Amino acid sequence: VQLQASGGGLVQAGDSLRLSCVASGRVFSPRYMSWFRQAPGKERDFVAAIKWSSGSTNYADSVKGRFTISRDKAKNTMYLQMNSLRPEDTAVYYCAADPSLIQSSVATRTAYAYWGQGTLVTVSS
Repeated sequence: VQLQASGGGLVQAGDSLRLSCVASGRVFSPRYMSWFRQAPGKERDFVAAIKWSSGSTNYADSVKGRFTISRDKAKNTMYLQMNSLRPEDTAVYYCAADPSLIQSSVATRTAYAYWGQGTLVTVSS
């Protein structure tokens, strides 16, 4: 399974961006797909997760109400709609997937088997 993230860029505070993560390779049937982000000099942190079958979602407190995770099962694609962006949202955003993850572990970076290469989001003030 290969994950390809895209959609990052340079925006101003208050702007919006939509990230995409396309999965390819052998039959793709994750239990969860998620977005993490890593700011310079910091650890990779959980942003949002979506249960592939049902579409149920989880969010980090820092992005609730501003970010929306979604997926298109027919296209094997996950999205992250980011609104009201802030300078502190600046980071490399990574998508991740796992076929057997349980809900209590969605925010645990080490629980994911597959990772994309990351896409840089820079928010200027």
